Amino acid sequence: MANAREVKQRIKSVKNISQVTRALQAVSASKVRKAIDQLDDTRPYSVKAWQVLLHIAEQPDGSTLHPMLAQHSEVKNIIAIVISGDRGLAGAYNSNLIRKADEWAETIDIPVKYIAVGKRGRDQLLRRGKKILAEFCNLPAQPSYNDISPVGYIAVDQYLDDEVDEVYLIYTQFVNRMTHRPVVKKILPLDPDSEDRVKDFKIKEALVGGYIFEPDQRSLLDEIVPRFTVLQVFHAVIESLASEHSARMVAMKNATDNATDLADVLQLEYNKARQGAITSEMLDIAGGAEAISD
Repeated sequence: MANAREVKQRIKSVKNISQVTRALQAVSASKVRKAIDQLDDTRPYSVKAWQVLLHIAEQPDGSTLHPMLAQHSEVKNIIAIVISGDRGLAGAYNSNLIRKADEWAETIDIPVKYIAVGKRGRDQLLRRGKKILAEFCNLPAQPSYNDISPVGYIAVDQYLDDEVDEVYLIYTQFVNRMTHRPVVKKILPLDPDSEDRVKDFKIKEALVGGYIFEPDQRSLLDEIVPRFTVLQVFHAVIESLASEHSARMVAMKNATDNATDLADVLQLEYNKARQGAITSEMLDIAGGAEAISD
């Protein structure tokens, strides 16, 4: 058994760690509230944008209206945008995302190029020898559309230049503060029959009627189709941030609780060690007194 001094030092170390984890928990709780607010602010526009894209794609000649609405006859190359975190201490958040990306990659026999958003995902992809087309790290705490748009436009430009045939998003979908799951979603080419996107954005009623394009159809579609597609990337980044902060908040709360429990156990061990030392000293004193009296 460790002596009282060693146990007391361990108690001090554990309490210092609990103070750090408690502070990180408070910071993450504040950040997750802001991320959820930003997610709620962007969701109505994202829903309407996706609704418009679906309506355009569902037109009788939808596949010919714009190259991004047309399905390629053969899929030879794919881009996957992997959205992870820049930091750890978030439990299994980053590892679950990379595991999802690996499982998805194993199901296809097509070359994949990756766009890494976040240091953790980038590092894991490099360790696995994946081809990284671009990387984006150290994003602002509350990124704007302009901060994220380069991520999406790289994929859009690659698709329009026929460098790739499909574009996927791999990110963590935010359900609530306790539930967030990694998902893989195809964003290019636009599939009007994709039920998961309609379900995710809670689109219950389809738009009716056709559009009158002014000044001309091509100019408007060249502007709104890429922009609305990039908007889906932006929305995924916001969801991932909310999920990351929520996961870190939960992880730090668990770490704080564990540190508190460990400190209690160590305090009991310290009390026993201290009591044992006092008892030993008292026996020594009593034995010394008895020896003197003899």
